[in-house]
Amino acid sequence: MAATPALERLDPLVGDWSVEATVAGNPVARARMRVHWIEDGCYLAVYSEAVETEFEVPREWSENNPFPTKLIIGLDDTADRFAALYADARGVTRIYHMAFDGRTWSMWRDAPGFDQRFAATLDAEGVWRGAWETSTDGTTWTRDFDVAYVRQAR
Repeated sequence: MAATPALERLDPLVGDWSVEATVAGNPVARARMRVHWIEDGCYLAVYSEAVETEFEVPREWSENNPFPTKLIIGLDDTADRFAALYADARGVTRIYHMAFDGRTWSMWRDAPGFDQRFAATLDAEGVWRGAWETSTDGTTWTRDFDVAYVRQAR
């Protein structure tokens, strides 16, 4: 459980999830994701790893496979803003701003030449559906991939 009431807003994310990334409706990657409290509820840890697929993974995706990935989410209580520290198997490390209200979940970073943003909503079946987008100029956005998170266990 979260250490502070402000962090408790993230509790709907806690659990085990199956993840599917798609491009133009075609699956390109699958993973399992575990979200749990760490450090006595001061932070939320998100760990993802790839799972075997019955479809052929596109070469671009297999060559850029980030799994496993790790995300540590914390809160700046004076600004009431979440931050997420990201790291993956490729050696990529990033810091994202994050917002979460229980029905919408978003992350973004401003990095000149490679801005990124993610937004997902919780549907009636309890599935988080969203997409990652990128921008080289901060104005024109290109969809990178769609993603769905389906809860497997709490």
